[in-house]
Amino acid sequence: MKPRILITSRLFDESFAALERECEVIRPDRAPFTPETAAPFLPHIDGLIPTQAFRVTREVIDRSPRLRIVANFGTGTDNIDVAYATERGVVVANTPDPVVEPTAELAYGLLLAAARGIVRLDRGVRDGSVRVSVMRNLGMTLRGKTLGIVGYGRIGQAVARYAHGSAMRILYFNRHPLTADRERAQGVCYAPLDRLLSEADFVTLHTPLTEQTRHLIGARELGLMKPTAFLINTSRGGVVDEGALTEALRAGRIAGAGLDVFETEPQIPEELRTLDNVILTPHAGTATTEARVEMGCRAADNILRFFRGEPGITRVN
Repeated sequence: MKPRILITSRLFDESFAALERECEVIRPDRAPFTPETAAPFLPHIDGLIPTQAFRVTREVIDRSPRLRIVANFGTGTDNIDVAYATERGVVVANTPDPVVEPTAELAYGLLLAAARGIVRLDRGVRDGSVRVSVMRNLGMTLRGKTLGIVGYGRIGQAVARYAHGSAMRILYFNRHPLTADRERAQGVCYAPLDRLLSEADFVTLHTPLTEQTRHLIGARELGLMKPTAFLINTSRGGVVDEGALTEALRAGRIAGAGLDVFETEPQIPEELRTLDNVILTPHAGTATTEARVEMGCRAADNILRFFRGEPGITRVN
């Protein structure tokens, strides 16, 4: 009997051709499945491919007695109760490879847009409020500025490669610092978080959301940043205390921010929407056609390898 797999969102067909040859695949026709609309299928599924919007809670796992693997469509697994899945003997996997470059590209794009005021200038040209003048519309040159990277995994390292192209000085903070040889090879320098925040002209966040990193950047940390500095977040909204950030932006305690993620997605606080010194994007870090196809392929591959008994699953538990 073929394993039965539930995919919670409508994704690119080409990602799942191989999966559909070997498994019985349930996919939504239009609207994504929610735990409520998926309820009739849960008792009968052997595998699950959820997106970030679908929360794999204890209740979902309990209602899925045949479930053996959750192959998350994405890298972060804060939408999954991994501890309970582990307790129940359910494998959890993710798709780390396809997300690296597109997320790094967006982070660097937000950084550049913030430095040069690209979004503000675009709005001004459209509504006629911007005038051409030698002493107007001034931004910040990246060359020679300091970039602080919080979380120096694969995405953080990819951002560093882009920043080297702008001749930026790079500090990084990570739980496990690199060796001195690797730092020299990558042209970066480790700094404790407080020092990084106080020296950086741009701070970009690339850490997963855990109990240890929730509100890692709060009022105290924002107070350490330069008033001319910018904060970029393409990791998870909960890494930043959104209320403290809003107040810092409103009061001009930092120059601005570029945010792709928010604490209560998909809702974005109205206070942030009204501020001119913040650029907002809708959790689009991996939103390229190529990345979405590759993410689906990797999630499907995790399922296939699991049921074939093959190695190479990108497990998180």
